[in-house]
Amino acid sequence: MEKLHYKVSIKAPVSKVYDFMLGINNKSTYEQWTAVFNPTCTYEGTWEKGNKILFLGTDENGDKGGMVSKVTENQPNQFVSIQHCGLVQGDQKIMDGPEVEKWANGMENYTFEENNGTTNISVDLDCTEDFIEYMNETYPKALGKLKEICEN
Repeated sequence: MEKLHYKVSIKAPVSKVYDFMLGINNKSTYEQWTAVFNPTCTYEGTWEKGNKILFLGTDENGDKGGMVSKVTENQPNQFVSIQHCGLVQGDQKIMDGPEVEKWANGMENYTFEENNGTTNISVDLDCTEDFIEYMNETYPKALGKLKEICEN
């Protein structure tokens, strides 16, 4: 896997950015910025350390899919770390096999730092080679959408 890195600066307090990014008080804020990846993006579960969380969406055929992940760290307004453990296909959680092995133990880390009312987010994530181009094109747009909803 390749390590990818993205950054965005948002003119809003870190508590608001953290809340909106994760959809803590209103899941729709998470769904708004992640809609850039897939208009049906959502999650099931909570962001508490140690919890399993499912990142879900439907494809063009209406089939549900996504990732089974674990929140390995959550320091509110500072740092969130997610470890990907498996895949969701329809109503099944697939925890092993060749497709899972490509992503297994991949990490997604979010670091939040506030300075004079501006929050800087650094995103570090592990990505399989076949998704690098897509992520490099889409992730900056998604962070731009997060910036837009946090600054309004």
